[in-house]
Amino acid sequence: MSLETDQIVRFERVSKTYGERNEMAALDAVDLVICRGTRVAVMGPSGSGKSTLLNLVCGLDTPTSGAVIFDGINLAERSDDDRTRLRREKIGMIFQTFNLLPTLTGVENVALPLRLKGMRTGEAEKKARSMLKRVGIIGQSGNRPDEMSGGERQRVAIARALVFEPPVLLADEPTGNLDSHTGDEILGLMDDLHNEYNTTILLVTHNEAAAAHCQRRLTLLDGRIVADVGE
Repeated sequence: MSLETDQIVRFERVSKTYGERNEMAALDAVDLVICRGTRVAVMGPSGSGKSTLLNLVCGLDTPTSGAVIFDGINLAERSDDDRTRLRREKIGMIFQTFNLLPTLTGVENVALPLRLKGMRTGEAEKKARSMLKRVGIIGQSGNRPDEMSGGERQRVAIARALVFEPPVLLADEPTGNLDSHTGDEILGLMDDLHNEYNTTILLVTHNEAAAAHCQRRLTLLDGRIVADVGE
């Protein structure tokens, strides 16, 4: 495999500024290459640019200057609809606050990405139950989020993110609202799923123990990458 085809994400001198009168640089001329199948921890203090980086990777935001290339596609050159389709097809997302739909059961939440891609309800829910079993939560699949523990909700969120087997998983502080024991279980589960599906993982975290699960560690400060260990 060539170097270029091995790349799933590439930043070329990417800057992102906010504000008109008093511009603030969330990212400042960042160059970055992430290869397929790697696990990358993104660290740094609050306001360093971590969330902006994730938002640019998945096309929720576009750079002020520079180019974000995802799987060979320059995201800034695509429409909002194109970027939405890309997220549905190629990017799983896990959040600290779970972001499950409160009116849906666990299996319905996990089946939702498949339904949005046009899969029939019965087939989507069958695949969702299989993934929920894979993450160890099949017994609670009929419960709604408010009937689950934090760890159970995060397992549902992981199942939803991976049910369509995306090549990239973005995880924003996935253990931030969990106790240490449950957090360790979630990280171990992500390790297992990475090994099974060879998913590229970008993990935003303040937790050194969580970062230790990754092969590579980026440290951001004031919108710049100040350290890149394990590249």
